[in-house]
Amino acid sequence: MFGGNNTLWRMKTIKLLFICSRNRWRSLTAEKIFHGVNGYDVRSAGTEDKARVKVTSGHIGWADLIFAMEKKHVRRLQEHFRDILTNKKIVCLNIPDDYQYMDSELIELLISSVSAHVELPAEMYD
Repeated sequence: MFGGNNTLWRMKTIKLLFICSRNRWRSLTAEKIFHGVNGYDVRSAGTEDKARVKVTSGHIGWADLIFAMEKKHVRRLQEHFRDILTNKKIVCLNIPDDYQYMDSELIELLISSVSAHVELPAEMYD
């Protein structure tokens, strides 16, 4: 779509951050399946010290929308990043730590849960 002065207008990319404990299974699966979905930039991190990628204030500042797998992750984010979470939306997906990386049931849960908060393309549901 072009503006009046032939400027190309782009839809703002929405930055999604997925959080679990160790960033090995749930949040990493979410990053993998939502990576490349048009209109979204996706990252993941974990709340534990031994996480593959440990969540930082930089992650929080970067994100437009934060998805936490469990309530304990929401609490940990609020404890450690209270000051920078003021204008951030955190959604708890209530997905327990019962799944391996790229588990088909985990993928279905993620798509179903996330689609309640952001628009996903129809092919994600196939």
